[in-house]
Amino acid sequence: MSTVRMVKIKIWSTNIDVLEDFIGKITDIVKKTGVGMKGPIPLPTKKLKIRTLKLPHGEGKKKYEKWEMRIHKRLLYIAEDERVMKQLIRIRVPPEIWMEIEL
Repeated sequence: MSTVRMVKIKIWSTNIDVLEDFIGKITDIVKKTGVGMKGPIPLPTKKLKIRTLKLPHGEGKKKYEKWEMRIHKRLLYIAEDERVMKQLIRIRVPPEIWMEIEL
């Protein structure tokens, strides 16, 4: 009895619109080929917060600026198939996207 091996793809970005568009391209390729897929599974969004002192201070009052960066993550499991992997390699990855593939 053979089991289907899955490829784990973890994708993350600070820009949610670019991330969703990129995942849409991947799911379109997988649906056209008819290969099994699980996902995209949304993982918890990581929030990085930084407080910096605002200059000039003025008359003794301390004012702070708050900066926040959100990292959105998605997880895909795609059945191992040579045709799909060749097409996925050809997709242009935007500079805002980071991707990790485990075979």
